[in-house]
Amino acid sequence: MSTAVRFAPSPTGRIHVGNVRLALVNWLFARKTGGDFLFRLDDTDEERSTQEFADGIARDLTWLGLTWDRFARESDRYPRYDEAAAALKASGRLYPCYETPEQLSLKRASLVSQGRPPIYDRAALRLTDEDRARLEAEGRKPHWRFKLTPTPIEWTDLVRGPVHFEGAVLSDPVLIREDGRPLYTLTSVVDDVDFAITHIIRGEDHVANTAVQIQIFEAMGAVAPIFAHLPLLTDAGGQGLSKRLGSLSVGSLRDDDGIEPMALNSLLAKLGTSDPIEARLTLDELVAEFDLGKIARGTPKFDAEELNRLNARILHLTPFERVADRLAALGFVGVDAAFWDAVRPNLTRLEDARDWWAVTHAPVEPQIDDAEFLRHAAAVLPEEPWDLTTWSAWTNAVKGATGRKGKDLFLPLRRALTGRDHGPELKNLLPLIGRARALRRLNGETA
Repeated sequence: MSTAVRFAPSPTGRIHVGNVRLALVNWLFARKTGGDFLFRLDDTDEERSTQEFADGIARDLTWLGLTWDRFARESDRYPRYDEAAAALKASGRLYPCYETPEQLSLKRASLVSQGRPPIYDRAALRLTDEDRARLEAEGRKPHWRFKLTPTPIEWTDLVRGPVHFEGAVLSDPVLIREDGRPLYTLTSVVDDVDFAITHIIRGEDHVANTAVQIQIFEAMGAVAPIFAHLPLLTDAGGQGLSKRLGSLSVGSLRDDDGIEPMALNSLLAKLGTSDPIEARLTLDELVAEFDLGKIARGTPKFDAEELNRLNARILHLTPFERVADRLAALGFVGVDAAFWDAVRPNLTRLEDARDWWAVTHAPVEPQIDDAEFLRHAAAVLPEEPWDLTTWSAWTNAVKGATGRKGKDLFLPLRRALTGRDHGPELKNLLPLIGRARALRRLNGETA
């Protein structure tokens, strides 16, 4: 049987690296098993869901290369949820309740004060037809709860191992609100049944939901999928991530921090696993290395410094043909592989290439430490054409003319030619700077 997984965010904010880790693991699992990846928007929270956030999630997934095989939007499926709810009502598993939020709050507080778990007492099941008619005549609208059976609920989790819940100590969940709208606990199960989802890979904050939803699957006459609950990602300080707070959002990492998509993929694919975290240039490499069984139960922490290291490494490994269009879009007219190969070992962000484009193609104010030494250097500057051997030949000539060597030889030349103390190897930069510009800079001219 072919596998099918889903990533089902709510479009109520910008997705963060914790959300994307789950999307990536699902995507890698689908590709590794030759399965199907569904992108589903759980947008029944109409007060907070927006098209802007939905578009942003799609943009983030596309940027990361996590393309989907199927797409669904829960707000398009209300008639199907009504149909499923009607079937559960007819079977007696979905029953109406009339307590107000204040009444439920008092019940919970009373149970907690007695040291008892805040489980719904099923008072609504004791109402007569006359009771319900009277309450509805008063303007009360029911919410609907799913009646759990008092049997053990067990499954073998692909991350957590054997999991056990007692149905008798779980509270009947609300599946439909007073306004008639279905809640996630129901809609998610209906979708997973209808889209033939075989594996549900999600955060460990859903473990209790899973226990309830397994019984809903069974009540619908379906076999529950296989579950895997991953430990939730935290920031470096151990704090949880939040869409509402914009914690480490994918959009900010891309647009504000200049992070490469494969740097983020490389990190998130290996966080919390036994594999070393290494830079990978393609998702195919991550697919080949992926094994859900390597994910441990410990809490993984997102380290921004590790991401920065990977980002630099990705750029150092990336060939020119993969960035040519992006460099051109940054305004580098006539950019070529020689420039990219010269500067990429010194980049941490693609945007950093601007500095070295300016050094090789725009006026630079040279830093002059010893004008006399630089005049000697200019006097032995070779004629063009120049290549990667020119720097060595020239510095040997300067050494012979001045007696200088080491830092005393190389640093004044670098500062005059680039206006900087550090940077790419000058054997690579010098042919890009060109003889005319180099000569003027050695003479102290801005060129």
